[in-house]
Amino acid sequence: MPDKPVKIPGPDHPITIAANPARVTVKAGGRVIADTREALTLREASYPAVQYIPRKDVNMSLLERTDHATYCPFKGDCAYYSITSAGEKGTNAVWTYEQPHASVAQIREHLAFYPDRVDAIEEQAPA
Repeated sequence: MPDKPVKIPGPDHPITIAANPARVTVKAGGRVIADTREALTLREASYPAVQYIPRKDVNMSLLERTDHATYCPFKGDCAYYSITSAGEKGTNAVWTYEQPHASVAQIREHLAFYPDRVDAIEEQAPA
């Protein structure tokens, strides 16, 4: 089996990661799934910005690991969770890079949520 390609972010495919000063909450299935003041905002090429939430600020008891997996040459192997209380909509709604490539190592121990598979991802600006 050939090795998976590893690509480094650069001018043709930029990736930036920055601390988000806002409080970020994620709601799904009528419950708060995540609540943090330590989110990281990842901006990749022309894709919408993604909030990566520290695992410690996610109610992991509301998530169920799935067998679904993908690979990104810029970030690495990606694992998925479903939000059980959100029903079918919550299937594979959460992703994480448990061993991300060195160029995006900051997102280790963080989870991200598909906006269309949760009720809301809200940012509340700091006072």
